[in-house]
Amino acid sequence: MKFVLIDRIVELESGKRIVAQKAVSLAEEYLADHFPKFPVLPGVMMIEAMVQAAAWLVRESLDFAPSLVVLKEARNVTYKSFAAPGHVLTIEAVCQELDAEHSVFAGRGESGGREIVKGRLTLRHLNLAALDGRHQETDARLRAQQRALFKLLWKGSPAAEPVGAE
Repeated sequence: MKFVLIDRIVELESGKRIVAQKAVSLAEEYLADHFPKFPVLPGVMMIEAMVQAAAWLVRESLDFAPSLVVLKEARNVTYKSFAAPGHVLTIEAVCQELDAEHSVFAGRGESGGREIVKGRLTLRHLNLAALDGRHQETDARLRAQQRALFKLLWKGSPAAEPVGAE
């Protein structure tokens, strides 16, 4: 199962910084299981939301060259509060290092002006075809899916223009 934890990208400075949002909804079934009678976004999902935001910056900056951008390491992660249904978690990921094979980010999440989570993320970038040449079509399909989703998430993309806009 794959969770898309980014609802929209609100700021993007290619190769430098991204700001994205995750609206926490009671419709997300896993919330009820985290703490009975106190539904909150699990900490691991907050980290995953930071990873997904940072991965969008990597993809955009590298022109979607890697088909996969995955978490290699999370360090110095601290939690200061909870993200509950009705909250919007605003995630900022600042790129500290970026090349074809890996990247390093300082990530943080806040809601209502209050810091909820922060940490240092190291991501690995790869293509399945590099591991097994038979996966070139899979890489191409993944890139196409990512480009399509990016157009939906990024308000600065041409797909985000209102109908009838010139």
